[in-house]
Amino acid sequence: MKDLNSKKIQNKLRNKFIKSGVRMIGPETVFFSNDTKIGKKVIIEPYVVIGLKVKIGDNVIIKSFSHLESCKIENKVEVGPYARIRPDTILKEGSKIGNFVEIKKSIIGKKSKISHLSYVGDSDVGKSVNIGAGTITCNYDGVKKSKTKIKDKVFIGSNTSLIAPLTLHKESVVGAGSVITKNVRKKSLALTRSLQTEIKNYKKK
Repeated sequence: MKDLNSKKIQNKLRNKFIKSGVRMIGPETVFFSNDTKIGKKVIIEPYVVIGLKVKIGDNVIIKSFSHLESCKIENKVEVGPYARIRPDTILKEGSKIGNFVEIKKSIIGKKSKISHLSYVGDSDVGKSVNIGAGTITCNYDGVKKSKTKIKDKVFIGSNTSLIAPLTLHKESVVGAGSVITKNVRKKSLALTRSLQTEIKNYKKK
């Protein structure tokens, strides 16, 4: 990104991609790298930064305030707004990464969705997975980083912590607000939640 501040180089790159069919709503706010590769029918909204080693496929939408580096985005993927796609990430065809989502060193499978406020790192996510808002993969214990494996058609409820190393098997469901520390079996429900306590006629002291 050493050349990022060079207006001449950036204008040259912007013009190159516009001529190749990339649609930019605010081209002067979009920054590319010399090695950026972009396919056909791609839309890039304002205020997007594309770092080194980024490859973008066809029919992709990159929404505003997103930052991409050292990643591969396959066809028909939607990213952002406010998404951060970090190195060694692959977003498979038809996947969706929404607002305030960070992905690092992970594969996100076909048609899988991580729509809001989540962190997924050192993970292998299968096809048609839904990851709810506020979900995080706890991949670092202070000494080493461990992997999370999420198989096809898993549904993860909001505000869930997945403590790696961990495998969620095919078609399993994780209830919202859970902290998952053990592998979850196929087609099963995993839930860790304290019972709700209610005190009748409560008055503040």
